[in-house]
Amino acid sequence: MTPLRRILSLAVPALGVLAAEPLYLLVDTAVVGHLGALPLAGLSVGAIVLAQVSTQLTFLSYGTTARAARLHGAGRRADAVAEGVQATWLALIVGGALLLLGQLLAQPVANALSGSQDVADAAVGWLRIALFGVPLILVTMAGNGWMRGVQDTVRPLRYVLAGNGISAILCPVLVHVAGWGLAGSAIANVTAQVISATLFIRALMAERVPLRPEPQKMRAQLVLGRDLVVRSAAFQACYISATAVAAHTSTAAVGAHQVLLQLWVFLALVMDSIAIAAQALVGEALGAEDDHKAKAMAWQVTGYGLLFGIALGAVFAALTNLLPKAFTQDSAVLNEIPHAWWLFIALLPVGGVVFALDGVLLGAGDAAFMRNCTLIAALGGFLPLVWAAYVFDWGLAGIWVAINAFLIVRLVAVLSRTRSGRWAVVGAIR
Repeated sequence: MTPLRRILSLAVPALGVLAAEPLYLLVDTAVVGHLGALPLAGLSVGAIVLAQVSTQLTFLSYGTTARAARLHGAGRRADAVAEGVQATWLALIVGGALLLLGQLLAQPVANALSGSQDVADAAVGWLRIALFGVPLILVTMAGNGWMRGVQDTVRPLRYVLAGNGISAILCPVLVHVAGWGLAGSAIANVTAQVISATLFIRALMAERVPLRPEPQKMRAQLVLGRDLVVRSAAFQACYISATAVAAHTSTAAVGAHQVLLQLWVFLALVMDSIAIAAQALVGEALGAEDDHKAKAMAWQVTGYGLLFGIALGAVFAALTNLLPKAFTQDSAVLNEIPHAWWLFIALLPVGGVVFALDGVLLGAGDAAFMRNCTLIAALGGFLPLVWAAYVFDWGLAGIWVAINAFLIVRLVAVLSRTRSGRWAVVGAIR
């Protein structure tokens, strides 16, 4: 099989998995957006808080893929699956703790992020229900991690589509037909997580590997996870800051930011499908002690990522006058969106390269470097600009200039690291 076909065989199903959740959130945004600006603003604040609670543990997916892929490349499939068992235990333990903590902090956090008490109250009502899905979100991350590591991206696609597909149908029914409003959105969200997590747990049990928790393996995962958690925290500090600045600008601005942010998250994860293939294939090559193959794969996926990003940019540029109206009919929100639309489009080609190389470096287990370059991009690029946008009243355009700066700093860093070759350390476990 040619390198392109191998990449596509992993990337296309992964694309469906990665796109399913943000696509559901886009549907959710469109459904709630037709309730008006206040519920949309409440969803924006609630969704960004939920993202912080769940995505700090992305190592359950990306870190598990890196470890499982190396073991799979070394011919140790059972050990690769065992990484998924321990990641699932971590998901349940930490997810339960985050659920309790989130319930305690929902109101004060929403108050801090919202520009008005009405927006905060709407966000809290949605958040208190949606938080029950957190342990299940983490279980799904762990399931995706080990399955990607053994190069099975088809079953995760079926599992995630089952949950999100049913919930996408349920969401407008609960929100508009049943009249539950924003609460209906949250219930549909949790329903998706219950279905997907159940399917991943069933698949893990069918592998017939030991299911008992092993603290030593969990500690080893946490060593890799430590750097990825810090990296995720830097991402989320940026997105929280962006939402907070938008919320303190106006209700219309935060509604417009919600639409643009969900589109960006959706497209970022779509482009990340190439990164998932890179993770699995680079990890496999390094596990088989073939660093030359890993380096060749790195530059191949870079080229594919660039072409994919350019293509997406062209498509969304063509939809400039149509797409925003699919999310809301509120004139104030629609008037805000053009202030940042072309800054959003400009992100796509850059993102195609950055996300592809993220996949290469994560597949190599180069987590410490990924942590450091993300922190530099956040502290030296994004955060100074986004808070300057708040102080100098640059509005939505200022927020999205900051997001562009964040990505450009990361582009320079990952290109430099990839060229150096220092990431290509061979062996079953780094």
